[in-house]
Amino acid sequence: FLPKKKKKKSSDISSESAMNTESVVEFLGNVPLLQKLPSSSLKKIAQVVVLKRYGKGDYVVREDQTWDGCYFIFAGEAQVSGPAEEENRSEFLLKQYDYFGHGISGHVHSADIVAMSELTCLVLPRDSCHLLETNSIWQSDKAVDQCSLVERILHLDPLELNIFRGVTLPDAPIFGKVFGGQFMGQALAAASKTVDFLKIVHSLHSYFLLVGDIDIPIIYQVHRIRDGNNFATRRVDAIQKGNIIFILLASFQKEQQGFDHQESTMPSVPDPDTLLSLEELRDRRITDPQLPRSYRNKVATAKFIPWPIEIRFCDPSNSTNQTKSPPRLRYWFRAKGKLSDDQALHRCVVAFASDLIFASISLNPHRRKGLRSAALSLDHSMWFHRPLRADDWLLFVIVSPTAYVTRGFVTGQMFNRQGELVVSLTQEALLREARPPKPSVTSKL
Repeated sequence: FLPKKKKKKSSDISSESAMNTESVVEFLGNVPLLQKLPSSSLKKIAQVVVLKRYGKGDYVVREDQTWDGCYFIFAGEAQVSGPAEEENRSEFLLKQYDYFGHGISGHVHSADIVAMSELTCLVLPRDSCHLLETNSIWQSDKAVDQCSLVERILHLDPLELNIFRGVTLPDAPIFGKVFGGQFMGQALAAASKTVDFLKIVHSLHSYFLLVGDIDIPIIYQVHRIRDGNNFATRRVDAIQKGNIIFILLASFQKEQQGFDHQESTMPSVPDPDTLLSLEELRDRRITDPQLPRSYRNKVATAKFIPWPIEIRFCDPSNSTNQTKSPPRLRYWFRAKGKLSDDQALHRCVVAFASDLIFASISLNPHRRKGLRSAALSLDHSMWFHRPLRADDWLLFVIVSPTAYVTRGFVTGQMFNRQGELVVSLTQEALLREARPPKPSVTSKL
């Protein structure tokens, strides 16, 4: 005869002995509750969670049992039963990445949880549940108002699963409308927060559909197109007043071993520490007698709001926005202030900064005295080749190979100080000559 099978009891095993920390972190990155947290918080949670196993039919927790922590279902299924006094008990099936025990009031569980199959849970002990709280989506140890300006610009409020809210801060770059780089940086941040943080964006393609209003929030809705073992794809819609005004499509990849070569060579340019900052360049231009007086007066009286990105031009010149020049530009840039070590943040910052001075280079050969023009972004694509730090100097090399009728096209390469190609970019923009306003109609009487 066969021996009677003993009912399997739950067992506790430390996460370190049962599985490696990386697999725990990867799992936690897919739990919806945790995706608003900075990566540093996920790493801390991975170090303290406890692995618990249950057999089919085992009670995971019982109603009115003292709350002992937050449970995340790693494998298997469990059923939630409503309070015993309810005539019709509501039952819910929990699967991988679902969770329970978070936000408990009264310090007891409110329902029975029963394993419907062989079940494995990761449990964050009660004493460590403070790790689920955070002020910033990028840093666990800093409040949002203590972060650098560009981090504050790229901060989003998670509203519900896959939906985030961003705002335009008073000291953010604006050009009478929401800055295109803000759309890209915030949308990429929203997409990144719905992906296992071991997967990092390697390419993005974006389309600017309508002008954004700086006075109202922007809702970012993330669509999970694909989740694979090594790749993930997201589409993000930026919405204002019920209209989609911007779309971003991004692909993410887990780091893997592979090939490495580089044909592109960083041009020989002055070291950024020897070049003038934008603020210093502005002060010099105001007093430069070689520049037109009308231009100097315009610069002196224009409201100057420092950008959160520091820029230093490699080839300072006396060209103005009304002086013809070659369709190319080279400058160093970096974020002001120290950023967290989250690689996702650094790539969001680079996406933000890439649109500050890019498409307008297509206008350089067409500038002339009296010309009033504008370059409006139509689409913007980026490929991230290697890890980078946005708070260290990056060289941006821009060329506009062509412009035709109303569209200008620019390409760009970004190098770190070691000469490694870290980003390639393209952008197409609508080039317009501003027309003088029509005189108001006056009565002939």
